[in-house]
Amino acid sequence: MRLPNTRSIPSHGLRALALATALALGAAAMPTHAQSLPAAAMSTDGTLLSVSAQAETTRVPDIAHLSTGVVTQAADANAAMRANAEQMTRVVKAIRDAGIAERDIRTSGVNLSPQYRYADNQPPAITGYEARNTVDITVREIGELGEIMDALVAVGANQIHGPTFEVDDTEGAYDEARRAAIEKARARAAMYAQTLGMQVRRIVSISEGNGGFGPPVPMMAMARMEKADASTPVSPGESTLSVNLDVVFELGR
Repeated sequence: MRLPNTRSIPSHGLRALALATALALGAAAMPTHAQSLPAAAMSTDGTLLSVSAQAETTRVPDIAHLSTGVVTQAADANAAMRANAEQMTRVVKAIRDAGIAERDIRTSGVNLSPQYRYADNQPPAITGYEARNTVDITVREIGELGEIMDALVAVGANQIHGPTFEVDDTEGAYDEARRAAIEKARARAAMYAQTLGMQVRRIVSISEGNGGFGPPVPMMAMARMEKADASTPVSPGESTLSVNLDVVFELGR
């Protein structure tokens, strides 16, 4: 590089010229690849396709939940609680005798409340007390459920709510539905790709939405009981478990 004659340049001009020269020399020494910036993102020629798929599976419930207990009334609170405790002790013993494990027996409420008599122009008057004791139990042998309920009533239970049914191994059932849903999504993506003259390259993402656990649906009517001492008939029916998937595919030529 040829430098100009510096004799005719003022001092402040010399400083500016020196700075410009340094910048020029630095730029000349800089490698060519350092002057270019990498691309922020590589473009793709693929097409993204979002597919929703839903699949269901059915199971016969193998667990039943039941709430049972005792309600007693007496003139005073102490008598109501004592009578309730005596009956409830027999009920709990019957539950254990039926083979229900301790982990499947849980007290859900013990209540004592006054009973009132109402009359016109008079304040409410307490006429007695009502005691309640309720336990929730899980029955893992559904075939014995009717006999268990009858046994509870026989020893003094005067409250029964339920049963409700559920499937113990829900994850296994949901996995079966998941596999069916992903196969549905693949088939649908292949149909779109074929229609567009393209191919399915890969799955970009999978999102699982809220599935569902349908209430039991009776499979058949219970047969008529011939014996006079037959237990309470119970039918668990079938439960439906569903899975919803949102799958994004990449299509290409």
